Amino acid sequence: MKNRTIIQWDKDDLEALGLLKIDILSLGMLTAIRKSIQYINNYYGTSLDISNIPPEDPQIYSMLQKGDSLGVFQVESRAQMAMLPRLKPNNFYDLVIEVAIVRPGPIQGDMVHPYLKRRQGLEDIEYPNKNVQNILERTLGIPIFQEQVIKLAMVAAGFSGGEADQLRRAMASWKSKGRLESFEKKIIEGMQKQGHSREFAERLFKQIQGFGEYGFPESHAASFALLVYISAWLKCHEPAAFYCGLLNSLPMGFYSPSQIIQDAKRHNISILDIDVQKSHWDHYLVPSGTDGSSPAGLRLGLRLVKGLSYKEAIRIERNQPFLDINDLSKRGNLKAQTLRFLSRAGAMKSLLGNRYQSYWEVASVHSNTAIEKNISKTKSKFLLPAPSASEDMIHDYQYLGLTLGPHPMKFLRTANVFKNHHKAIDLHKCRNGEHIATVGIVTGRQRPSTAHGTLFLTLEDETGNINVVIKPKVLNKYRSIALQAKLIRLKGIVEKKNEAIHFVPGYLEDITEVFIAILDNKATPFKSRDFK
Repeated sequence: MKNRTIIQWDKDDLEALGLLKIDILSLGMLTAIRKSIQYINNYYGTSLDISNIPPEDPQIYSMLQKGDSLGVFQVESRAQMAMLPRLKPNNFYDLVIEVAIVRPGPIQGDMVHPYLKRRQGLEDIEYPNKNVQNILERTLGIPIFQEQVIKLAMVAAGFSGGEADQLRRAMASWKSKGRLESFEKKIIEGMQKQGHSREFAERLFKQIQGFGEYGFPESHAASFALLVYISAWLKCHEPAAFYCGLLNSLPMGFYSPSQIIQDAKRHNISILDIDVQKSHWDHYLVPSGTDGSSPAGLRLGLRLVKGLSYKEAIRIERNQPFLDINDLSKRGNLKAQTLRFLSRAGAMKSLLGNRYQSYWEVASVHSNTAIEKNISKTKSKFLLPAPSASEDMIHDYQYLGLTLGPHPMKFLRTANVFKNHHKAIDLHKCRNGEHIATVGIVTGRQRPSTAHGTLFLTLEDETGNINVVIKPKVLNKYRSIALQAKLIRLKGIVEKKNEAIHFVPGYLEDITEVFIAILDNKATPFKSRDFK
């Protein structure tokens, strides 16, 4: 801003000076939301912005209650996906609680399970007096937000305003459990003097201790919940624009382009291949039907092609379409190496033919100069057969990082030994405690400090994701497989609670080499040095 200076000071110095402190967060989701809304407005000629997105849409809450939140701000982690079907948010304030409750503070303070039990009517809600009820009623008697702790210290333990501010500072210092323990005696004795039982006081202090491991202020959670709602609305009602905005804002969040594309396909979004004749640097919306009345999907962007620079992609975009490879190389001002990048990524199919044919057409180019002298003005007379589906899949992952063809797991199912293994989509049919076998690609590993040695895996197959919980005893036995394998076969039990489904294995097997062997019978990777 012109004539405006911003200086970043240390927060403790600001407090000592009595100045207002503002934390400014750089959130990738704000970029993704802006882009998604821009795509919608450009396509429909509308004037949508975050201020006129309809509030309290029941379809959004129905989607979130199923844990269908991949890509949605703050609730896309596996922990949040498991919590959503249990908490079942049905209004905005529920989202505020959802954001705040899956944090180390509430988890360490043993607030999560009591809150869920009370929300489900399995545990009675009791308040020692009206003052405490006024503070905790909105969160069913459980202190979930920092503001509630401060108020409780003053109302229930007799803290002065200055003492409560010291407690606030102790909670604001991340991982400050040691500083909070200095308040233990005063809080417990203060609450007893106010007529509260020692049991209530000790339980409350344990919950306060949890905030030393990071708890949310209510105002912070509410601000985040607004972005949860907006991104969920986009995913629910304008999914093509949502995925497009998300992909064009990477890297961010938990998921790779491949995982986002797989989720989009599961939501029936049409995805078109990268095409040197049509693709831009960014992904963009494409219409459906002959009238172009609605964006049914998106066209993948050149940004996915490994080795291709932004400047080269923009030159391609500005000069489309091209007559032949010579026209592409000349008007796009592309080096021989760039042509090889495009051919091996399968981006020249509409211009030169299948992936093998495209590479054959540019294989004679061995220098980065005088391309037009090394390329024939016409296509080669040699016609190479198209790669098989498995070959295309291999090269897609190698040179794009994703595939629009069959999911890798579909090739694995051709082996008889895996035909009877349960797919992700089948788990909801299983009984709680049922012993089954399953298999999938490892797409995520998490081992939070609050899990006491438990490892959480996310597996992906052709039908969806499987949430795997590996207990410490099993992890110690299969540690190298659990931490390193890319493709895993598991045997164990299904755990179902409400709509949350987890798989708890007792046996793990790395089958990455088995998968490669199956593909080797069908696929012959490129031998050229350019494809190493």
